[in-house]
Amino acid sequence: MNKIFDILKGDRGIWMVLIILSFFSLLIVYSSTGSLAYRQMGGNTFFYLMKQFIMLFLGFGVIVLVVNFVPVKYMSIFSPILLGISFVFVIVALVLNIGSDATGRTFSLGPLSFQPAELAKISLVLFVSRLLANNQDKEHKPSRKTFLWIMGVSGIVCLAISMANFSTAALLFATVIILLFVGRVPLKYLMVTFGAGIMVAVMFYFLAGVVDLGRIDTMRNRIDRYIHGDPNSEIGMTQADYAEMAIFRGGRLGNGPGGSEVRNYMAAAYNDFIFAILVEEYGWFSFFVILAYFIFASRAAIIINQSRRTFPAFMVTGLSSMLVMQALINMGVSVGLLPVTGQTLPWVSMGGTSTLFTAMSIGFILRASYQNKQEESGNKPLVEQANLIPDEDQAFAEVGAID
Repeated sequence: MNKIFDILKGDRGIWMVLIILSFFSLLIVYSSTGSLAYRQMGGNTFFYLMKQFIMLFLGFGVIVLVVNFVPVKYMSIFSPILLGISFVFVIVALVLNIGSDATGRTFSLGPLSFQPAELAKISLVLFVSRLLANNQDKEHKPSRKTFLWIMGVSGIVCLAISMANFSTAALLFATVIILLFVGRVPLKYLMVTFGAGIMVAVMFYFLAGVVDLGRIDTMRNRIDRYIHGDPNSEIGMTQADYAEMAIFRGGRLGNGPGGSEVRNYMAAAYNDFIFAILVEEYGWFSFFVILAYFIFASRAAIIINQSRRTFPAFMVTGLSSMLVMQALINMGVSVGLLPVTGQTLPWVSMGGTSTLFTAMSIGFILRASYQNKQEESGNKPLVEQANLIPDEDQAFAEVGAID
């Protein structure tokens, strides 16, 4: 056990949350991919279970590598480069898909493909955290120049992402606002930022159908269906209708593992609406998944409070907020509280490279937790001792993330 804990560094509460979510993920992915297996794999239902198991295993591997070999200071120093690379991938993915039926979300590298927006989300949070950490102290809040830098870069990145995935761009923009609030940015600047975000969303809504702007039409249609009702419901059941039916059928005790019937009629039962299938099969026991995300949020808050340096505190704030908000959005869509967004349930929905990017985010959070413990004990991690580089946060070492 000691050897295992030497590898699984960082907050053990978050490690336990990952194990719980992995358990539910394997159960529900295996159950919800039955019809998909018959359509694409000749009835081999074991295929997608193994695929999910392999991705989760690789995800744990990414977390272990990050926690053990990627110092927090590297995350700060290389964040501008990482953001630049991810932004180029986002633009290239959009350009390559102009005039095609593809959405522009995916960038292919031979046999491998990934969504550049997933990398851009992480890198932008790191970049904003770096700017906030290096431009404040106990007596002075971030300057107007820092605010303009953050909003300029964030606005460009979110605008590019919104062309292919508006909900992801909105989620990332909300995360930036949270970071600005925690970073003691003046309230008047926050109000301006929030107002600008609303104005852009409204502008996109009214431009949809007039100007061809990526998937903005999809965003408007989803909002219209949520407000006025889906006309397709008059013809037959929609995905949102099936999700609500699955939750209704689940009741208190659920129908048991593999007992979902609605899964056979849903195209996105294993990703966008996986929470509905979870409730249908496990009823109120699905509360353990909700509880796991709240435990994750509380453990992240403890890591933030224990941080002696500003950058890791801001980084954990941004990454944890983004993951928890994504989970809440996915659940809200399944129960009909929010319009359909296409956001998956982190670490539970069936995924490919998106699981690895989620693992990277969690690895960064656990690395910050590990660094906190090392600093409390008066020792620096061996990797950081072997890589002596200037610490950009040294001037603000005693400044807490939240004043």
